[in-house]
Amino acid sequence: MKYYLTTPLYYVNDQPHIGHAYTTIAADAIARYKRLQGYDLFFLTGTDEHGQKIEREAQERGIEAQMLADYMMERYKSLWQMLSISYSRFIRTTEDSHKKAATHLFLTLLNKGDIYKGRYEGPYCTPCETFVKEKVCPDCGRTCEIISEETYFFGLSRYRDQLLSYIQENHNFIMPTYRRNEMTNIIGEELFDLSITRSTFNWGIPVPITGAKDVMYVWFEALINYLTGVGYPDDKEMFERYWPCDLHLVGKDILRFHTIIWPAMLISSGLTLPKKVFGHGWWTIDGEKMSKSKGNVIDPYEIIDEFGADGFRYFLLREIAFGLDGNFSRKALIHRLNSDLANDLGNLFARVMKMVESFAEGKVPQKADGEYLRELSLNIGKEIDEEISELKFHSYIEKVWVLVREANKYVDQKKPWMLKGDNLNSTLYNLLESLRILSIFLFPIMPNLSLRMAESFGLSEKDLSLVNLTWGELHSGTRIRYTAPLFMRIILK
Repeated sequence: MKYYLTTPLYYVNDQPHIGHAYTTIAADAIARYKRLQGYDLFFLTGTDEHGQKIEREAQERGIEAQMLADYMMERYKSLWQMLSISYSRFIRTTEDSHKKAATHLFLTLLNKGDIYKGRYEGPYCTPCETFVKEKVCPDCGRTCEIISEETYFFGLSRYRDQLLSYIQENHNFIMPTYRRNEMTNIIGEELFDLSITRSTFNWGIPVPITGAKDVMYVWFEALINYLTGVGYPDDKEMFERYWPCDLHLVGKDILRFHTIIWPAMLISSGLTLPKKVFGHGWWTIDGEKMSKSKGNVIDPYEIIDEFGADGFRYFLLREIAFGLDGNFSRKALIHRLNSDLANDLGNLFARVMKMVESFAEGKVPQKADGEYLRELSLNIGKEIDEEISELKFHSYIEKVWVLVREANKYVDQKKPWMLKGDNLNSTLYNLLESLRILSIFLFPIMPNLSLRMAESFGLSEKDLSLVNLTWGELHSGTRIRYTAPLFMRIILK
């Protein structure tokens, strides 16, 4: 079983922010879950490093565009390391392999007769690197430049009917559903051919036509990274192994590029279309979109330093339904972490581990049947697959937390400190085994915290699996290792 998953490529004109972290954390949760299921998984992320905006930003800083790209790329890589992002490949659009792939696809479309020379005159939003119809960009609200230049066009309008047919026949291609309706309306309206080259600046991949001085339009060549990442066009074995992509994960603002332009390019080139594109919502501050000009951008580095990477991951995936917009609040973050991680999970873990130390000489007791915790654990293991498949991370966590709450109730009802003999041993084993299974369920969401739990039972990452999930995998006599609280309560200052 293979699974190919991508994030968008992040633009290197500025520092990574919470929106970039949100998309990548969600993708990592899916990647880790699929690995737990035994999938041959390939997870691609990276940076988009060409375009007029990059060139201008570099000029304002007094440096070369490549130097800016190199610096920002390292910022993304360092953040992904802090967040334990388990990508398979980090791709850059300035890599030679990507330049070769973009050139190859350009020539494929040219030979097909879908690229022709013309002239573009109209509005262009440089901050969004987008051709628009209005003088004000509908995405960012900025006033657009009016440009006039010779260009090469891609015959996008030729694929209207095929795009509509594909979307109608593949209901899960664009998700959530209401995003699908939006994209269908755009395609159903007047669909214009797309300018795919620029001739007024130089920072891009050169157009492979004799005598042409153009570079490829960033939103044309950047999309091709999804092919480059899995070996296109040279490594046919790798490409056939992973293509088509199972899931493109993107923000809602760039959904149309991935569900209109990108599939049309693939149809023209004769390649199979991706199976699913999911456009998620934005995080806002006090109901407003984050922006540097408003001074309300959330710095993920600061949040991680204060609350930890796992706490940050947990909050973003738990707080709102994936796909909707969410309002970020430091107060809400602290409340969620104290309530769920410190009180519910942390308290459960501490109580059980201390009782095993006190009443079982710090060793796993004889195996027990699990009582209702066994059936509950295994049922949750079956139910969460649907939640993760539909990217319902908050529902996934809610189902896992049923086991957390029930295990806490089990402690209160059984009162292990009042038991002796077999009753005590079976109660403690059932609780330890519940914690072991919880460490598996929580691994996609909070990998470091999950591994701390597993290591307390003498297990490692390779022992975490959802393949044939069964009860009773903890071996009797294993010495537990409990050294510190799982999650410290945060004190409001």
